[in-house]
Amino acid sequence: MYAIIATGGKQYKVSEGDVIKVEKLDVEAGNAVTFDHVVAVSDESLKVGEDVANATVSATVMEQGRGKKVIVYKYKRKTGYHKKNGHRQAYTKVKIDKINA
Repeated sequence: MYAIIATGGKQYKVSEGDVIKVEKLDVEAGNAVTFDHVVAVSDESLKVGEDVANATVSATVMEQGRGKKVIVYKYKRKTGYHKKNGHRQAYTKVKIDKINA
C-alpha cells in the first residue's frame, strides 16, 4: 500500500515505514505530524479525488536539518562583475507511520 502526499509544494510517494525529507515543517523532533492533503492511495487499485477526501498520513518527525551547500555564482563578462553566494535548504526528516485511507 502506498500514498501520494503533497507538502511544501512537492508530491511524495510514501509507504508505511519510509523515511523522507520534506520541506521544513514547524514541528520539533519526536512529535507527530499528519499530512491531510493526500492526492492518491493505492492498495489493490488506485483511488483519487472524492475517494481519498478523508484520507490522512501519520508520521513522526525524526530531525530538522539543512541540506548540502549549493553555490550560486553570477558573472557578467567584460564588466568585472561577479558574485558568489551559497544556499543551504532547510528540511524535516519524517518517518511514515500509518496510511489512513
